[in-house]
Amino acid sequence: MKDLPPTPPRAADVLAARLYDAGCRFAFGMPGGEVLTIVDALERAGIRFILCKHENAAAFMAEGAWHRTGAPGILVATVGPGALNGVNAVANAHQDRVPLIVLAGCVDADEAQTYTHQVLDQTQVFRPITKATFTLNTGAAHVIADKAVGIATEGRPGPVHIDVPITVAVTPVTPPVSVPRAPAEPVVPAQQSLTQMRAALAAAERPVLIVGVDALNQGFDPRCQDMAATLRRFVETYNVPVITTYKAKGLLPEDHPLALGGAGLSPKADRILLPVVHRADLIIGLGYDPIEMRTGWRDFYYPGIQTMIDITAEPNHHYMHQATTNVIGDCAATLTAMSDGIEPRTTWADGEIAKARADLAAAFPTDEDWGPAAVIDTCRAALPRDALATADSGAHRILLSQMWACYEPRGLMQSSALCTMGCAVPLAMGAQVAEPDRTVVSFSGDAGFLMVAGELSTAAELGLRTIFVVFVDASLALIELKQRQRQLTNAGVDFAKHDFAAIGRAFGGAGHTVSSRAELRAALDAARSADTFTVIAAVIDRGAYDGRI
Repeated sequence: MKDLPPTPPRAADVLAARLYDAGCRFAFGMPGGEVLTIVDALERAGIRFILCKHENAAAFMAEGAWHRTGAPGILVATVGPGALNGVNAVANAHQDRVPLIVLAGCVDADEAQTYTHQVLDQTQVFRPITKATFTLNTGAAHVIADKAVGIATEGRPGPVHIDVPITVAVTPVTPPVSVPRAPAEPVVPAQQSLTQMRAALAAAERPVLIVGVDALNQGFDPRCQDMAATLRRFVETYNVPVITTYKAKGLLPEDHPLALGGAGLSPKADRILLPVVHRADLIIGLGYDPIEMRTGWRDFYYPGIQTMIDITAEPNHHYMHQATTNVIGDCAATLTAMSDGIEPRTTWADGEIAKARADLAAAFPTDEDWGPAAVIDTCRAALPRDALATADSGAHRILLSQMWACYEPRGLMQSSALCTMGCAVPLAMGAQVAEPDRTVVSFSGDAGFLMVAGELSTAAELGLRTIFVVFVDASLALIELKQRQRQLTNAGVDFAKHDFAAIGRAFGGAGHTVSSRAELRAALDAARSADTFTVIAAVIDRGAYDGRI
């Protein structure tokens, strides 16, 4: 509940009020003395501050909340080590296109001239991994706050860092009355470009859509057309198959006959999906940002023989490929505009799409008695259709991203650009904070889980009922697989087995160790009726991912 700020408001109150107006209702972090005024201002503004055990995890919780609310995430970190603890997750927000506001405490500029304890140039640290970095001041607090929100959310989203000096935070300010900046309106291409795009669609016998994170993120903009509805209407009208990046899974429900699932890191999936793309005569990259993709998707089509239209939030500076036509604009509105007046025709007449779906199902079978695929299949069958999932980095994430069916946008959350470990647990917790009544399940390898196991105490303190599934094989499975593939000696990839169920119970949750489908189903049933979080340790054999990803 909002509390009245001081009159006149402090600079920290001006900042907090702008974040509240942007829809923010949660902030996550670990306070030090330098950020106590920020925490107070956030709480007074109606933004709940949630104490975490590490700033890196706090930033991922903020991201998880953003995925459910559409409001920018907020990380609060104190000066020096606190701010630097969050660097990995801030870099992740930069690569994974997450609007994260990083509020960092800092000493006053004049104080820093003669005081060195914990003092460093935080703006220089954050500059390469954010869209912008600011130092709050009393004369322009309202401008900096508004800039931060706009920069973080507009175009291709990303993190913005604000250093908040101790004295500035508490100083009363009188913001001038100003006209709020109008956000940029969604746009479509010029008529000449639309004419060319319509001609390409009208002539296409084998069109294919590759849908990415820009299309997903534009779905949060209330001024844009409904992305999922627009996409479905387009593909059903023109019989266009859809490949998504891992982040965009669920924009078209994956049980739809035109959905070919996710692509990104699986060579096994690529052997099926890339030939479909190579047969296409028209490729539409709808919000397709190749930062999620493996090298097999570099220059993946044949310019001059095939036509590619890219519709994205920013210009192509990545050079992973070059399209025939580049459009910077609103994905849904552009898709609608390019189809205006175009009559449907018969496409993919030889049954290629049904065959590709069948080949994918055969490539990632669900019939094994026990192993990582059995874990994923059992969880997907036992949990509700609208269950939210998160995936940590590792071999299990590649398999999960191919096998976990998503029926709505953001049904599976993960770090698929930076691909950092230790993200799945806090992502799930942040999503659960925002939607406490939703079933949320986190999938981690045992190493990634150990990186953030301390946050189970936060889950207990918050009363979360999140389900944490851990693949236990006592190995960095993906790295161990690569080591064997290179015929190198086993070194530095294996570790001891630990009792993850006991860890869950020690932090106040429920814990189960399972080694069969029946045991897993029973654990999931118990977890769904539990009044606390649950850790399920699924013990699998080493080498269980061989031939599966």
